[in-house]
Amino acid sequence: MQLGKKIRRMRNQLGLTQSELADRCELTKGYISQLENDLNSPSIATLTDILAALGSNLSEFFQAEKEEKVVFNKDEFIEKDSDGVILNWLIPNAQKNMMEPVLVELAENNATACDVPHEGEEFGYVLEGRLAIVLGNKRHLCKKGEAFYYPASKPHFIENKGKTAAKFLWVSTPPNF
Repeated sequence: MQLGKKIRRMRNQLGLTQSELADRCELTKGYISQLENDLNSPSIATLTDILAALGSNLSEFFQAEKEEKVVFNKDEFIEKDSDGVILNWLIPNAQKNMMEPVLVELAENNATACDVPHEGEEFGYVLEGRLAIVLGNKRHLCKKGEAFYYPASKPHFIENKGKTAAKFLWVSTPPNF
């Protein structure tokens, strides 16, 4: 691990100059510069002071940074095709996340399965076609370019009300699909 580069990154994230960090730690700007360029190594006490000034500590600083995947491509999507309902899970293993986005394609005169009431909320954006969002015994029409949002506290499902396939992005929080 290159201590200096990590300290520089942390300092820059906070918008501090080398002089400002040096002042907070009662060090010189030259010392901070040497440290950030890996020309000098701090004592544990000095590193602790620097990290405190940067809002961190030794434990957090030396904790291995895990690379989190941010971008997912079509090859990673998981598709399920069932009787005119195509579900594409856009984020693999999204059940561990706070929300779960699914791209849904409904054939004409088709509907998703009825979902029982549960804790959480659901959001959708219609990309193609016309839908009916059915919440309990009420229907809400939603067409291309419109969005829907509702608490999932009633039985609910979505049906295609158009004469062609409908496509929409559906996000559930917490994951429920």
